[in-house]
Amino acid sequence: MEPATESARAWGALPLTWLYVPGDRPEVVAKALTAGADVVVVDLEDAVAPGRKEYARAATADLLAEPHSVPVHVRVNAPDGPECAADLHALAALPALAGLRLPKVSSPAQVVRTADRAPHLPLYALLESALAVEHAYAIASAHPALRGIGLGEADLRADLGVHDDTGLDWPRSRVVLAARAAGLAPPAQSVHPRVHDLAGLAASCAHGRALGFLGRAAIHPRQLPVIEAAYLPTPQEIETAESVIEAAATRPGAQALPDGHFIDAAVVAGAHRTLALARRP
Repeated sequence: MEPATESARAWGALPLTWLYVPGDRPEVVAKALTAGADVVVVDLEDAVAPGRKEYARAATADLLAEPHSVPVHVRVNAPDGPECAADLHALAALPALAGLRLPKVSSPAQVVRTADRAPHLPLYALLESALAVEHAYAIASAHPALRGIGLGEADLRADLGVHDDTGLDWPRSRVVLAARAAGLAPPAQSVHPRVHDLAGLAASCAHGRALGFLGRAAIHPRQLPVIEAAYLPTPQEIETAESVIEAAATRPGAQALPDGHFIDAAVVAGAHRTLALARRP
């Protein structure tokens, strides 16, 4: 298999849905594990009040003492703070922890320090300030343990003072580019906070997909099927991809199809990505 094709087919194994649940509500976490998300993210940061941090940490440690059928990640508290140090001390060595999401990352050094304190764990950095977006590529390439970056849009919106979603399009594109330049998977979109607005969620996902995102974080199970449907290829996209790959196999090299569609190696790689997503488990 050619490297480009092998890389494209790896897209089929990438998560599309990441379901956040508060770490101080173990009964909600238990339900989330059966909700159908690709990854469950137990949140010890914004979803947990200061007086509940210790309880949330202990409950999460109990959860992670045994493996689960769904990968479980933990969003720890902000790097370099005392709560993050306690989170890592309690959780980093537990067998069922599949990854750490690091909030409010603004420098590569924070990623490196976390990787040193939690060896062998995949890390995902959330960029939530103007400074973080400016450092996006440096953060994305800071350490081999870093597997992805993304935006924390609520904090970023407040930091920038933007009142319209279009004000975030440049930071969104910046993160997509930085991830690609660093050889990381495409970022997942930040959460859509209005859990009953499924039409708005679908439209927002379509826009995110057009910008180069892949998948999205959710805060309620009802959002999961909308996100998955938005990011999976349409029947028309699948049909086009199959035609491209068939034509390339019949006659390698750049060419124009009978319908006038021009294809080359880049188009063929994109077609393989489309089919990999369509065939994901």
